[in-house]
Formats: sequence, structure tokens, C-alpha cells
Amino acid sequence: MRIISGKYKGKKLIGFDIEGTRPTQDRVKESLFAMIQNEIGESTVLDLFAGSGNLGIEALSNGAKFTYFVDNNPKCIQVLKQNLASIQEKNSKVLEMDYQKALTYFSNQQIQFDIIFLDPPYRLKCLNESIQTILKYDLLNPEGILVCEYEFDQFEEKYFHLELEKEKKYGYKNVRIYRKKIEKI
Repeated sequence: MRIISGKYKGKKLIGFDIEGTRPTQDRVKESLFAMIQNEIGESTVLDLFAGSGNLGIEALSNGAKFTYFVDNNPKCIQVLKQNLASIQEKNSKVLEMDYQKALTYFSNQQIQFDIIFLDPPYRLKCLNESIQTILKYDLLNPEGILVCEYEFDQFEEKYFHLELEKEKKYGYKNVRIYRKKIEKI
């Protein structure tokens, strides 16, 4: 596992073998970041099911202003902190907590995001619930994007204020990108 582009390009990341995680493969990550490249610069990012930090660190490497990493696995948190230390990245905050508590925390702090990565372990099947909570707490900035990676998760046909922009399949892995749209009065 490595950083594929940006200022940290080529840097190796540890944590590809943490039990219960499934890191995004380089080819999928490369395609995914090509799709959202114009969104990253100066963005505030949330990597909600961070694992080793693979996606959030790639965003930082490509010019994200600040990235919040959330995971409730102590081993993931340890590896994530090592990965951030290895690139000496300071524009980030690591939170060891359950995703539901994290979303409540961000709501209470009135933090909104330009990009939210949702890549939960497949066993959780919580993408729909996560999206509903993000919308309920208004955690996505206008025109912000949700990037969802999944295998079998269920989605609503439509989400209020979200528009499905892209959907791609990579073997058993699927990626959906939603954009927040606000209707003008």
C-alpha cells in the first residue's frame, strides 16, 4: 500500500494487513482520486472508517487543507498515527470512537466537510445509516461530496439534497459518489 499521487507520492503506508479491514487497492484508489481530483484542493475531509488512513492521507497528499480520521479499532488508530508521523503531516486530527458518536461529535462542534469518505468494513453494512445521519446533522458543505465504497450495502433510491454523480464497479468493490445539491428558492 502506497500513496499514489501528490506531495507524498510513492511513500509506503503500513496497515494493509490489519484484521477486519480491507484497504482500498492502489488501482481503485487511483481511479477514485482521478474522479474527485478537482474537489480536493483546500478541502476539509472526513475519513470516517479510516483504518490505516489510506484515503484521508491520499487527500492530504493532494492538497486537502485538513483531514479528520475516525476509527474505533485501537490497532487501526496506532497504525494510522504511525502513517501520519511517517509523512510528518500535522493538518489532521485522529479520533478513536464509533462512527455514530463521531458524527454526533462533529454536529456538536458544527464542523462541516467538503469530502466525506465512507468505506466501512463490509461486515457493518451501515452506509445507508451513515448517509442519513450525515444529512440529518448537515455535515456536508453545499456542493460537498460523499465517496462510498462498498460490496453489498443497501442504498435509498434517492437521498434528500444528494445527487448520485458517479458509480463504478471494480471487481467485487463498488464506488458511488454523491454531491450535495441545495435547491435555490
